[in-house]
Amino acid sequence: MPDTLTPAQRSANMAAIRSKDMKPEMAVRSLVHRMGYRFRLHRKDLPGKPDLVFASRKAVIFVHGCFWHQHSACREGRMPGTRLEYWKPKLERNIARDIQNQLALKSLGWRVLVLWECETGRDGELAVRIKKFLG
Repeated sequence: MPDTLTPAQRSANMAAIRSKDMKPEMAVRSLVHRMGYRFRLHRKDLPGKPDLVFASRKAVIFVHGCFWHQHSACREGRMPGTRLEYWKPKLERNIARDIQNQLALKSLGWRVLVLWECETGRDGELAVRIKKFLG
């Protein structure tokens, strides 16, 4: 499927994407805070700099973007139709890095929960998962 945006529009769109403080992460942070949990953000001393860190519970939460981390159960997690020689290795590296970071955290005794961007609009279901994870 060809890109519907001009190269300039696509460039501006991609330049606006940041690694933290994005809408899905902010939605999860807000929900977790409303649930009464307190956390730290992006601890640099932990593999992968988890989005939310609950040190007293030895638990971390990652909020992954469906496209960037290739969520297989989501329409947004599909491989782009153009420039596969660029996107395929890049997105595969993201997936490999995610797995490596999660394994490293688990080997250090941390529990890991991954929440996907497409799940952030369902506060009720998300709250149940978070409550079950954090105890």
